[in-house]
Amino acid sequence: MLNPGECILYSGGAAGAEACFGEMAEKYGLQEVNFSFEGHQVERLRGLRILTNEELALKDVSLSYVSKLMNRQYTSAPLFRKVLQSICWQVSSAHEVFVVGEIVEDDTVKGGTGWGAEFSKICNKRLLVFDQKKNGWFRWDAAWVKEENVSVTERLFTGTGTRFLEANGRKAIEELFRRSFK
Repeated sequence: MLNPGECILYSGGAAGAEACFGEMAEKYGLQEVNFSFEGHQVERLRGLRILTNEELALKDVSLSYVSKLMNRQYTSAPLFRKVLQSICWQVSSAHEVFVVGEIVEDDTVKGGTGWGAEFSKICNKRLLVFDQKKNGWFRWDAAWVKEENVSVTERLFTGTGTRFLEANGRKAIEELFRRSFK
């Protein structure tokens, strides 16, 4: 069992799954770092870390590469690029990644959240996704493997996901923290 006082949740502080991860981190006494940037709306102010344009540029990624990898077309809007860059900060800071969303047919995760999952695969991080539609946790191991009783195993971890958090997604995050930080 991990000592909550020695653990850090890396997230983005946005509404939905990220806010819920942050609420649980605060409730259980974990440190919290929410990567964001000027002009980005966040719900969690605890541990807010505003990235400079120079820091964002360190995690720049080709939108055509991301679009091809994710099998979808992304906008080239500067705001979206910054979101992807801040997600890279979240994932690269952690040793394992927890995502709440939906796994789609091509084994990616739906929406912008999907980049966090794909970047986790690229970085060879332990990746677990709670699929709200399938109502269960899945671990990436060259394919999705159903998992039971998922818990945090590393001091440094990322919690991210959909803005459209459903009741079962909230419950999954709450149970993750309960199992990991009694």
